[in-house]
Amino acid sequence: MPLVYERFGDILVLRPQGDLDLGAVEEFRRVAERALDENKCRKLLINLKGVTFIDSSGLGVILGRYKRISLLGGQMAFTQVPLKVKPILELSGLLKIIPFYDTEKKALERM
Repeated sequence: MPLVYERFGDILVLRPQGDLDLGAVEEFRRVAERALDENKCRKLLINLKGVTFIDSSGLGVILGRYKRISLLGGQMAFTQVPLKVKPILELSGLLKIIPFYDTEKKALERM
């Protein structure tokens, strides 16, 4: 799974591509942790526009980053959640604890 990231001030934006499943979570975790460590950000925005599928292991890796950010007193959000991914995030309860925004621009403004 390709995972690119970019920093905007104190916000780190992760942009995963493809399936966020058992085969991809280790790379996601490794790249996300390295990016958070290198950039010293306490705000994390995950742009899900390029995600085509997510399973329980993908939900778990996202929840792990949420816990890390929360322990630092930071905040996390989603943006551009695809229609086929949104029901999975809703059923998991993640959208009750992690806000989501329609556009990356709006998310960056609000965070």
